[in-house]
Amino acid sequence: METTHRVVIGDARDLSSVPDESVELVVTSPPYPMIEMWDDLFTTLDPAIGDALEAGDGAGAFDAMHAQLDHVWAEVERVLVDGGIACINVGDATRTLEESFRVYQNHARVIDDLEARGFEPLPEILWRKPANSAAKFMGSGMIPPNAYVTLEHEYVLVFRKGKTSRSFPPGADDRYEAAYFWEERNRWFTDLWTDVTGTLQTLENGATNADDVNHAGAGTRGELRERSAAYPLEIPYRLLCMYSAYGDTVLDPFWGTGTTSIAAMCAGRNSIGCELEAGFQDVFEERLADMPALSESIAAGRLERHRAFVDRQRERPDGTSLEYTADHYDVPVVTSMETGIRLYTVADLESTEGGYRAIHRPLEAE
Repeated sequence: METTHRVVIGDARDLSSVPDESVELVVTSPPYPMIEMWDDLFTTLDPAIGDALEAGDGAGAFDAMHAQLDHVWAEVERVLVDGGIACINVGDATRTLEESFRVYQNHARVIDDLEARGFEPLPEILWRKPANSAAKFMGSGMIPPNAYVTLEHEYVLVFRKGKTSRSFPPGADDRYEAAYFWEERNRWFTDLWTDVTGTLQTLENGATNADDVNHAGAGTRGELRERSAAYPLEIPYRLLCMYSAYGDTVLDPFWGTGTTSIAAMCAGRNSIGCELEAGFQDVFEERLADMPALSESIAAGRLERHRAFVDRQRERPDGTSLEYTADHYDVPVVTSMETGIRLYTVADLESTEGGYRAIHRPLEAE
């Protein structure tokens, strides 16, 4: 199996290089309106935003920032196939302007904007991220009533383009081989992910850790930037497994250092990333050095966790029944839909004009 991974350096408000209805899945995390680190980026896109912030007009700045994101959502609508899924990771913001402290509900605004475009909202996911400080309160401390809770979660908002799901030919291999294990479904398809956490990120002199700062316009390679709860690889990897099949194409219009593309390579999907900051592509190149080992670790880890699940069920007299056997691995599975599961790893990766080509091989059974 081969997959392609294209990087577009440019403005996600114009994805003209991506054809209409050519993408099956969008997985992205945009810059969050009213988070101070993104003020300069949004002001560059619309100088009126800077004027509103300087005047203390938080509501006006909030609306204008989301108006810029809405240009991207228009492109997402255009490039997604009917029945395609858009997963948008976003957090709310708190801010004080003109002595007024309030929360700016980014997740609610994104829902409104995509629903206005005809997207169908699907059940969303919350995942817990580290707090920005050790304090669990804001405001008056231990004295009521003027303290505020801290924001320690982010949203993965899930939308479908159109009213109906995608259709597949009966028994399509690219879909059935991409099945997930029963216990993975139970863990992934819950609306609260407590087992995925963000980590502090450092980007300095071109180095970044294994997780990622996954936002457009985050600065230059020589700039030190620490961020809390960025965009752990586990999030796009799960979403790719949940909402796409082998060979599908995933788009990330806010590509950053390419965590969505890394996840796509590991998951056997094609990817397109759009990024304003050209320097981040060099950071992405550095991350690719470990791609074969990373993909092997992820695929082998999934199979090993399933073996551990099987062992636990066998030890429990009232455990879940394991009535079927996987076709490609010597392990029992719970349902007939799991029998076709086939996990892939990246055997080779080469640069192409405008991107990369990954050669995948099946994970061999032990």
